[in-house]
This record gives sequence, structure tokens and C-alpha cells, in this order.
Amino acid sequence: MLSLLKIRNLALVERLDWELGGGLVGVTGETGAGKSVIVGALKLVLGERADKGLIRTGAEGCQVEAVFELPDAGGVNRVLEEMGLERCEDGQLLIKRVVGSSSNRQFVNNSPATLSVLKSLGRNLVDLHGPHDHQSLLSVERQLVMLDAYGGAEEAGAAYRRSWSVWREAEARWRELRDAEEAGEQELELLRHQVQEIEAAEIDPEGEGELQERYQRAANSAKLVGVTGQALALVTGEDTGVMDRVRELQRLVGELEKNDPAAREWTAGLETAVVELEDLSRELERYLGEIDLDPEQASALEERVDLLESLKRKYGPALGDVVESGARAAERLGAVENRGELLEELEVEAKSARQAVVEAGAVLTGKRRRAAPRLAKEIRRHLAELGFRQAAFEVNLELQAEPSATGLESAEFAFGPNPGEPLKPLRQIASSGEISRVMLSVKSALAREDCTPLMVFDEIDANVGGEIARAVGRKMAALGGAHQVVAITHFPQVAALASQHFLVEKKVAGGRTVSSLQEVKGEARVEELMRMLGGQSEEARSMARSLLDDR
Repeated sequence: MLSLLKIRNLALVERLDWELGGGLVGVTGETGAGKSVIVGALKLVLGERADKGLIRTGAEGCQVEAVFELPDAGGVNRVLEEMGLERCEDGQLLIKRVVGSSSNRQFVNNSPATLSVLKSLGRNLVDLHGPHDHQSLLSVERQLVMLDAYGGAEEAGAAYRRSWSVWREAEARWRELRDAEEAGEQELELLRHQVQEIEAAEIDPEGEGELQERYQRAANSAKLVGVTGQALALVTGEDTGVMDRVRELQRLVGELEKNDPAAREWTAGLETAVVELEDLSRELERYLGEIDLDPEQASALEERVDLLESLKRKYGPALGDVVESGARAAERLGAVENRGELLEELEVEAKSARQAVVEAGAVLTGKRRRAAPRLAKEIRRHLAELGFRQAAFEVNLELQAEPSATGLESAEFAFGPNPGEPLKPLRQIASSGEISRVMLSVKSALAREDCTPLMVFDEIDANVGGEIARAVGRKMAALGGAHQVVAITHFPQVAALASQHFLVEKKVAGGRTVSSLQEVKGEARVEELMRMLGGQSEEARSMARSLLDDR
């Protein structure tokens, strides 16, 4: 339940700390006293967009805090986990909303949160209804959810939705392949070209380096022959070659060593130089012999390199990427060429999945058809207690042409307040007094199945009076046995039935108008009921006491 609501600088409320109990909580006060501020504060907590005009004049911002006590925090924790926030381990949830003149902030258990988080949590925490706030009740989707809750069909509904999702995915795969026939022929041609082009190249990514080296040698072969020939001539050329001069040097050093053996200490390196020059000469001759001046081979190497570079530009950037592209194209080509066979497989799969949907839907339909008349009967009972003694109410199920995400049929609540008149869908009911009582009847019938902890009724007893108002109050009090119910009301018959009664008053203090809220008990409560009854006479006092005694 909502255990504490704190409001700071919101409209006429400067400071309010409201501690609530369980059961039916009544809130009363004169028109314009500020009762709507409570609803406005709750809407802020529930993620409604904030209007800067809500900030109290002279204040920089307003703030609302709500503390919820949750014996079963399963639904709330699922939302928190999905949003990446910490769970409520102690069963207490704090929601805080700060609205400033330039920015807004919101927090859940002191962690920053988004408005979408507050809205998701709100759906698990509060069911708020005002005189013109019945969209959830008027929605046929919501009516179907209510029927399933009443009929205990949640598990059957979940099983159906799983089957439906599998079927839709299978159907989508089959339709995608079926509808791609024309585009498939163009794709086939492209895939065949890609596979043929890449396979014909016989690519060896590891041999690319060696190929580049061969290509460079072939491209520069004439220059290499000239340079190598010049180098060889310098080493071995007759009369001018380095080898002849070194051999003459070697003879002279030999004479020197004969006449002075000590010279060998610094002439020994000449032998090494001679050996190295001889090795260099042999390598130059070998290299010169290997240089290929065949222009056809050079042209072939150039074509090969150009081909690989072209493939890298199309499928690369590296040769390994080209090979992978070819493999993917070949795999896709096989799938497309075998499309007929695959199409048959997917069609069989889709039909099988659809049959599973029909079977799961039949189970769900059975539960709904059994629950619909029982729910309608119970709602009619509550309607009769709220003054619609001869009203008709039905839960109509209509088979759909195709299975939808919610089942094989749609559901719609139909209401006929006047005997002899045809029943109409709830969305066509114009009277706020009628729709308010219908909503209360539906809520009463679903009280055991509805797990929303807090219900707020904002003057839904408008346009009713007398015994009907008393009946409305009794229904709210009965709902208070399973939920925490806050009723903002102008009727003493409703307020007298509340387990707690709070009075909103507007006063002028220090030249400023402020709204305050305080619990009224004993004689103070009698006085408030007398005001609501419209008199200060002993008769009004007696009536007020009678309303309190008759609870």
C-alpha cells in the first residue's frame, strides 16, 4: 500500500506529509480546497509529464515522494530488473519526483530513473479513476485481460502467446522466401557470377607475397640485368676487374710475408677478402642467369596481380576476405537454388505452427466462454446494488477471421441501463455517472483477481446521490478489504464508511493561500460530515452520527 506521500511546493500545498493506512481512505473538503493536488501528486509519481505551472509561486521547484509497502514485490521487481535498477529487497519502494523550472529529475529507491520506469512501476502500483478517466475500462484489449484474469486463463493465455509468436516467425520466413521470386532470379545471376569469378581466380592468400616479389622482378628485369652485368664486370672484368687487381695484391703481399713473417699479423684479412669476392662473383653470375627477360611471362604476372587487386577492391580488402566472400556467396547460391525445396519445408513448418496456435487458442477460448457469463452475472449483481436494478450487462465474444496476439476471439463489455433498449459497448456510454458505477461494478467483480495494491477514485460518485451514493461507498469499502482504496468524495455517505477520513482545507497564512490536510476523528469528523450534509443543526449532527454508526 501507499504508506507515505510527501508534497513540497506543489500548487497551493507548501508542505504536506500524508501517512495513510489500509482499507478505504476518504478525502473530503470544499470545492477548490486542493483535493486535486493529491491526485496531481500521484500522477507525477506515476510518470505523467510535469507542467511548470504546478510549481508554487515563489518556489524554484516542487517535489513529490511516495513510499509504497509491498509484501509481494514480484511484479515491481521484474520491472526494476528489466530497467537495470536494484530490487526491493526489504519490500519498500520509494519514488521521488523533482520538478524544476529548467529541469526534471526522478528517482527510484534513490537511484536516477526515467519517466518510462515510473510509468511501468505505476501500472503495478496504482489504478487511478476519475469522472472522465476510464480509458482502461473502455479498451477492448483491457476488457479481454480482465476476462482472462477472472477466468484464471493467464497460463493458457501465456501458452497461446508463445505459440502465436512461433507461428508468426515461421509465417514471416515462409512469406519472405515466397515473395522474393522475381528478385531471386536477379540475385541468382549475381551470386553465380561472384562464385565463378572468385573460384576461377584460384586464390592462395599465403602465396601473395611471393607473387608480388616475382612480379617486381619481372617488371624490372631489364634494369636488373644491366645493373648486375655492370657489377659482375667490375668484379671479374679482364684487366680492369677487381679480382685481377686483388690477385696481384695477393702476390705482392706474399713476397712481403716471405721477407718479413711478422707482417702476417696484419695481412691475414686479404685471404678473407679474396674468398668473399669469389663468392660474390658466383652469386652475381647465378642471379644474372635467373633473371627472366621473357615478356610474355612478365605480362602474365602483371595480369595475375591486376586480377587479384581487382578482386580485393570488390570483395576485400584482403585476399582472405575475398575467399570468405566467395564461400558466403556459394552458400547463399545453394540456398537460393534449392529455394523450392526450402519453400515447401517452411510452408509445412508455418502450417504446423498455425495448427499449434489453433489448438492453444481453443483451450484459451474454452476458459473465456466459461468465464464470460459468470463475470457478466457478477457484474450485474454489483450493478443492481448500485441502482441499476434492471440493467443488462454482457461479455460478448466474437470469433476473429485470423488468430491475433490475444487469441482467436475478441471480447467486449456491453451495457444496457434501460429495459427494452439494446445493449451498447461501454465506449458508447456518455453519462459519467453511469460509467463510474459500471467501472466500480467491474472492479468489485474482479477484486480478487486484481493485484493492483492501490485504487484511487477521484469523485467518481459525481452525479449520484442518496442511497446510490451510500451503495457506492459500500462498494469502495468492500474493495478496501482486498486493496488500499483512496476515495476523494463530496458525499458524506461515502466519507462516513472510510476507515480513515482526511480533510483538505484552504487557509490564508502570511498573506499566502495554502492547502493543508489532516485526519479528522471523533467530533471533528462529525463536524465535517455535517458540513457535507449542508447544515449545523442537531438534525444534521444526528444524521452524521447515524452515518458513522451504520458502517
